[in-house]
Amino acid sequence: MWLHTAVEAVLQAIGDASRRAVLDALRDGPQTSGELAARLPIARPGVSRHLRVLREAGLVEVEARAQFRVYSIRPDPLAELDAWLGAYRALWRNRLDALHTEIARGTRGGRSTP
Repeated sequence: MWLHTAVEAVLQAIGDASRRAVLDALRDGPQTSGELAARLPIARPGVSRHLRVLREAGLVEVEARAQFRVYSIRPDPLAELDAWLGAYRALWRNRLDALHTEIARGTRGGRSTP
């Protein structure tokens, strides 16, 4: 199954550590690029570039308030990514359940591992 284009854009956007840091900062609530630059070890022009990429991927939205642009997280693309990852979580859960079952059988049977 090929990735949906929106999921690909989200993965590419969050593939950068600085953009993840911007998203992490925005979890505290809407902020201007200047506020983000003050919180992060990224110069203001860099914050603006990262915000543009995040906005193009649909991860942030911008609202004009007086002379400021205020950025906030859009959760929908992250929910879509979470849904895509759900199949992989189920795969791991099944494997871990099988491992747990095997360990329990070994413990009940008195077997020891070398």
